[in-house]
Amino acid sequence: METYGLLVFPSQDYYGKELQKSEDLQTNACVTLARPLPTFIKEALKCVHDDVVSRYYGCGLVIPECLETCWILDLGSGSGRDCYMLSKLVGEKGHVTGIDMTDAQVEVAKKHIDYHMKKFGYQVPNVDFIHGYTEKLGDAGLKDESYDIVISNCVINLSPDKRAVLQEAYRVLKAGGEMYFSDVYASCDLPEDIRKHRVLWGECLGGALWWKDLYRIAEEVGFCPPRLVTASRITINNKELESVVGDCQFVSATFRLFKVPKKGPAERCQVIYNGGITGHERELEFDANFTFKEGDVVEVDAETAAILRSSRFAEEFLIRLAAGRAPAPGGCCPAKAKEKIVDPFQLVERLEAKDLAPKPAGCCGPKGCC
Repeated sequence: METYGLLVFPSQDYYGKELQKSEDLQTNACVTLARPLPTFIKEALKCVHDDVVSRYYGCGLVIPECLETCWILDLGSGSGRDCYMLSKLVGEKGHVTGIDMTDAQVEVAKKHIDYHMKKFGYQVPNVDFIHGYTEKLGDAGLKDESYDIVISNCVINLSPDKRAVLQEAYRVLKAGGEMYFSDVYASCDLPEDIRKHRVLWGECLGGALWWKDLYRIAEEVGFCPPRLVTASRITINNKELESVVGDCQFVSATFRLFKVPKKGPAERCQVIYNGGITGHERELEFDANFTFKEGDVVEVDAETAAILRSSRFAEEFLIRLAAGRAPAPGGCCPAKAKEKIVDPFQLVERLEAKDLAPKPAGCCGPKGCC
């Protein structure tokens, strides 16, 4: 078991007994939100019961795009806030399962199933909650290749065996499926005094992975290289904890991991977003490196092309080999491939400097395409 020298604390007690509401937290690790919420998600959030929202301790919003009819698994679902939002977004033909190791949180979530199904107008519940461990999904009865999407919100850092969590997520995902998750990451391999600090552990900092280890582990279990979506800096609101942390820095970051079938050599492609995904009709911000605007030609690397072609996004794009640099409709140049941002701390610096937004490809000038 890959424990990274962690001393495992009873997270069930910290989240089930010591924390009664989000305001009890000592850092902003579990309440950080890096991007503004789309209107349709705001509307879904309004439908979630107040008791569920008040017991929410996530570190981001883990709501990916293109969700209709999907089967989704939420690792460490807590009070069920994200599950209930997703229950509304996948529709009555989709399904959401939440799994959590904390009995008290599972009970909070289960208590409000009828309330939300009536709120959404569903005849049959499309959400369920089970007690179990993210490292042992099979023990909870979750079968191979049974979900389109696995989400997780500030939970993996609490696991003593992060490799097992990713391996199990990979196992239960269908081919072309995605793990979309927010978590806390460290700027370095954390020293023992931080790893063994009880409060820092409960606040999601003590168990944080060095971000480079995420890339290594994800690829070792079979995923494509992680795709960084967004990140935000974590601040500590306690002088004593600040002194323990020292020069170590932390971010809350969202990543996408795709389970793409191995199909031999892939090639660079040009892709055109068809538009129409709910809440992203004109523009799809896929990750920190690629934003697709409806109708625009964008050149992507072979890995990105394989993901788009093999995943639930396949029908949302026109994909063709990048044999030449054909101009986009209207005479504009397709966007050039650029160096990818993979370091969440680098992304935070760019965001804080308000320098992240990719510059749109300029239209062809009098001398032709650039």
